[in-house]
Amino acid sequence: MKKQIKISVSDPITTAKDFIDAWKRAEQGKSVAAEYKLNFENLETLLKTLTPGRWILLKTLHKIGPMTIRGLANELSRDYKNVHTDVRLLKNLGLIDRTEDNEIEVPWTIVEARLQLAA
Repeated sequence: MKKQIKISVSDPITTAKDFIDAWKRAEQGKSVAAEYKLNFENLETLLKTLTPGRWILLKTLHKIGPMTIRGLANELSRDYKNVHTDVRLLKNLGLIDRTEDNEIEVPWTIVEARLQLAA
């Protein structure tokens, strides 16, 4: 299980600069700790993507552990189709994985979201 992913709002230039800096450190033979980040261009996009329903889905799946989408939909008392849509989006973002048994799971022990009021 992966340890931690950091979710934040960051403009593309800053995100690219962070990547380039890490790349240069690695080229120089310096130790580069693996960091998992999910950056959104703005707060509006983050909130549109990580809706309260999707956040509850993540928390529930993390708490219960690997299960089928149908099982998760039943646990959440939500429509299967809507849960399936949410799971697909969260999987594409890297917040959900599939197990060897083809169940879904949250591979993170910590999901940290940071928001700044001002730059």
